[in-house]
This record gives sequence, structure tokens and C-alpha cells, in this order.
Amino acid sequence: MNLILLAEEDLAGSGKRAVITGRRYKHIREFLKPDAGNELCVGLVGGKIGVGRVIAADDRSLEMEVALYKDPPSPIQGTLVLAMPRPIVFNRLLGHVTALGIKKIVLIHSKRVEKSYWQSPVLKEENIKAQLALALEQAKDTIMPEVLRRMKFKVFVEDDLPGMIKGTSAFVAHPDGVTELLPCGVRGAFTLVIGPEGGFLPDEISAFKRAGCRCVNLGDRILRVETAVAAALGRMIK
Repeated sequence: MNLILLAEEDLAGSGKRAVITGRRYKHIREFLKPDAGNELCVGLVGGKIGVGRVIAADDRSLEMEVALYKDPPSPIQGTLVLAMPRPIVFNRLLGHVTALGIKKIVLIHSKRVEKSYWQSPVLKEENIKAQLALALEQAKDTIMPEVLRRMKFKVFVEDDLPGMIKGTSAFVAHPDGVTELLPCGVRGAFTLVIGPEGGFLPDEISAFKRAGCRCVNLGDRILRVETAVAAALGRMIK
């Protein structure tokens, strides 16, 4: 935990004091082990970053005096459109993508996505928020990404996607029969579409092209989804 992420309900005294309990307190006590007077890096969800000076602690909570004065890191001006992956992969991907600074993630269905994935507990709001918070704490960021679900492929590609990619450089990654390599260091806003294991089917790729996406690849190797996402974003946000 490189930053203690505070919520509004943690604050008291006109926002100048915070009381930390639960998971965050256990981590602070076990790993940071601060004494009274020590300062810890803190940040308010959706707000600024600063320091919290420890005032007191007991077996259940820690109280600190808070000063928030610095903006969080600038977000990446990119949208990730992701075919819903296996639930265990989804949890990891949320952390990776959030730590990299992406603030909009759109989960979509495709023919190679198992319908059962959409019923997984990982998609419950409390799990998503928990995974996003852990990643923000790691990256020393405070701005929560937006996670959207679009379960009707045709409706998404034909009705939603054209407006979403307007004004952005839009790419759909595909492992087969594509010669154009995903560019490095994309300037300005972008939209990146990553498919399921095995990639999108030909008719799905055609639909993305009609919507205005350029079809690109990531090289000669066939990558798993989480590797492909990390590799693609790493190239684009240099």
C-alpha cells in the first residue's frame, strides 16, 4: 500500500481528520507500523493526495490529521474495450489497467465469451470497487475508473461504439491475418479493443472495422488476454 485511500466517510473535523479501520488499518499496523507523529501518504477518492500525521491508534483504528494538497497523476486519455475474460483473469486485469491510469473500461460480450462469465461474483459492485481501490493504493492515484457492461455485441458495435471512438485513435487487436502493428506512443485520446482468448471471429472484426476501428496486431506471438492488454497499453502510453 503506497497510498492510504480515504473515503468521505473516513473524514471528520471539516475534512482535517480521518479515522482508519478494517483492511487498511490492518495493513498499516502490520506493515507500516507507524508511531504517533509519523506521516503517511494519503489520498481522497476522487480528490487530492497529501499526508496523514498519526495522532493515535488502538487495537481497532488509527486516527490521523490530514492535509490534502497535491493532484493525483494525470489519467491516460484512453478507453479499454474488453471482451469479458475469465473471472479470475478479470480481477487481475482490473488491477493492471487501473494502475496504468486507464479511467474507462467497457466490458462486452462476443461469441467466444462464455455466457456464465457474466454471472460471476467478480462482477458484483463491491468486488469491482475493492479491486479498483487496491490498484489505486498501489499506483498512488485517487481517481476511480468507470467500468461499464455492454452485453449485446451488435447493439454496442453499431449504436454505442461509433460515438465512443469519435475524436480518438481507435484500434482493435487481432492475432490472425493482420499486417499493421499497433503503433507506439499514440498521441491524444485512444480506444483499444481487446478480444477473448482466440480473438474475435471474422464477422465481429468486420463489425469493428465498419464502426471505424483499425485492425492491428501485437507481433508474431500469440498472447493471453492479460498479457495482450499489458503489452498493448505499454506500447500506446509511452
